[in-house]
Amino acid sequence: MSDEARPSRTAVVIPAAGRGVRLGPGAPKALRPLNGTPMLIHAVRAMAASRAVSLVVVVAPPDGAGAAEVKNLLDAHALPERTDYLVVPGGDTRQESVRLGLDALPEGITTVLVHDAARPLVPVDTVDAVIEAVRDGAVAVVPALPVADTVKEVEPAERAGDPEQVVATPVRARLRAVQTPQGFDHDTLVNAHATVALTGEGATDDAGMVERLGAPVVVVPGHEEAFKVTRPLDLVLAEAVLARRRANDGF
Repeated sequence: MSDEARPSRTAVVIPAAGRGVRLGPGAPKALRPLNGTPMLIHAVRAMAASRAVSLVVVVAPPDGAGAAEVKNLLDAHALPERTDYLVVPGGDTRQESVRLGLDALPEGITTVLVHDAARPLVPVDTVDAVIEAVRDGAVAVVPALPVADTVKEVEPAERAGDPEQVVATPVRARLRAVQTPQGFDHDTLVNAHATVALTGEGATDDAGMVERLGAPVVVVPGHEEAFKVTRPLDLVLAEAVLARRRANDGF
């Protein structure tokens, strides 16, 4: 079957193996409760809210107990029946976890989204916009927002706490704060993970790996509610967003 005749199928990979130490001690970040429901469940529901998504692959902590816990969690919460769910053990880095999620995808997936479990409140319109851009021919798509603050590039201090020297002030109009889900042509993302070797913590931005291949990455509008829950104050903000949704439309 030619590429033109091949039906488009979309899957989402959600790496959820991180500890999230900046949120403080406790359960892995993805399992922290938000309005009484684990953050991961909110993120899965946000992806499955798109009718274009047929499969969500959750990449759990690498130990077998972690994968079992996540599977039990998915089974215990109401999720859209039209979407399939799969849980696989992750790796030591986010990059490894995404690759393991890609390895678990069945034949026929043409579009892949990679989404942070710590972005639980992404509106479905943002998800759909990313998918549509990939289906329209882009090989890599990121949702992003203009940067509100002036940004300085600095020379890192040799000792913690020492003043840092400003070396440049980038033009703010050219800067964007990138969010997820990031969307990709399936074969392009698989190729990036197979050929782009990164050390240490690996890649935290899959679009950056595609950039290293020399492939074009495009931006679609992000959303202010797609913020990343990283610190305790972010949890407070996320709870406020959910409260506003319940008040406005019974979410």
